[in-house]
Amino acid sequence: MSRRQISLAAGIMPEASPSQLVEAAAASDFDFGGMWVEKDDWTPETTRRIRRQLADAGVRLLDLEVAWIMPGPPDPWLCELVDIAAALEATNLLCVSSEPESDATAAKFQAMVDRAKGTDVRVNLEYGLFTEVKTIHAARDILDQVEGENKGLLCDALHWSRSGATGADVTAVPREWIGYAQLCDAPAEPPDLSDPQAIIDDAINRRMPMGEGGLAICDLVEALPGDIVFAIEERSEALRNAFPDLNERAREVARTSRAWLDARS
Repeated sequence: MSRRQISLAAGIMPEASPSQLVEAAAASDFDFGGMWVEKDDWTPETTRRIRRQLADAGVRLLDLEVAWIMPGPPDPWLCELVDIAAALEATNLLCVSSEPESDATAAKFQAMVDRAKGTDVRVNLEYGLFTEVKTIHAARDILDQVEGENKGLLCDALHWSRSGATGADVTAVPREWIGYAQLCDAPAEPPDLSDPQAIIDDAINRRMPMGEGGLAICDLVEALPGDIVFAIEERSEALRNAFPDLNERAREVARTSRAWLDARS
């Protein structure tokens, strides 16, 4: 079996600049990199500079994040993110929603999918208890309302587990909707799921290397298409403290992730 392709998720190093994310991906055994874009810090010149840096470093972007749907009128920035993803040749744009009305989420998501038409960018709706799209079933219901080929559903191993999803739920998702997935491990015991802050802390501080926690990630991997890329989303306080050097952190995450994947290939 050929080696599974993996990507450095931007969440592993939330303190990194866009340039540092490219450097870390280039310095480690990842096949792809991820990119976090902050609206207030990003300009057209940033796009040009990062595009040049990606080309010079030989790094391909798997995804760009995050397109965050909020209540209220449509935000033009969401469609601008599609343009940035296309300019940087990222194949995926990660989207989450804090819009409580599912019809409004679908409409705003539709605008991004329409903007992505004719590009290689897939707009992916991620579900999780920290958002208003809390389950894989809610995500499917929204995507059923969206027309166009540039749409996808993103499974994050932590959110998949904490929301009570199963491998069968993933298998039931239309194959063409799944372009990639996010992998990590975490403690088997969930936080207090009635506490929003505990849910967020779980997502940004308590993730673990694969095989060191208690999530049923083998079930998730087996349910996913066998040819997709895995973004390694091992976002944790322990990792940040143990590896303050960003390039060393990336190398360590690539090492442990490949060891786990190779052991089950």
